[in-house]
Amino acid sequence: MHEILQPEGWAKPVGYANGVAARGRLIFVGGQVGWNGQCQFETDDFVGQVRQTLQNIVAVLAEAGAEPQHITSMTWYFTDKAEYLANLRGLGEAYREVIGRHFPAMAAMQVMALVEDRAKVEIQATAVIPDELVRLD
Repeated sequence: MHEILQPEGWAKPVGYANGVAARGRLIFVGGQVGWNGQCQFETDDFVGQVRQTLQNIVAVLAEAGAEPQHITSMTWYFTDKAEYLANLRGLGEAYREVIGRHFPAMAAMQVMALVEDRAKVEIQATAVIPDELVRLD
C-alpha cells in the first residue's frame, strides 16, 4: 500500500519505519490524548492512556474513510521518558491491539508538559489513503 524507505546497509528498525512514501488523499490527525470522546480521562495508567489515544486516532481516521494501515507518520509526545521506557512491552501490546502490525515512520520525545494536565501522552498522525481507495462522497 505504501513504500517503506529502508536505506541499503542500515539496520532494520523495530516498531517503526525510517521513512514511508505514499500517494493519495492526505489525512492529518491533530494531537490526540488519552481521554474518551467526551474529553474525560478514564485512567491515569500510561499504557491505558496510550491505548485510548490510539483508539482516538483510529476514530478520526475512520471519519475520512481511512484505516490504521494508512498511517504514514506518527509523532509521540510524553511527559516521562522513564515511564515510557518502563512500559515498552505494554505499549507494544496496546499498539498492536489498536493499530495492528503496521509500523509507520515515527518520532517520540519527552516534553515538559502537555496542555491537558492529566494527559501523559499526545500523539499526532498523518495518513494517506491510496488513490484507488479514496471514497467520493
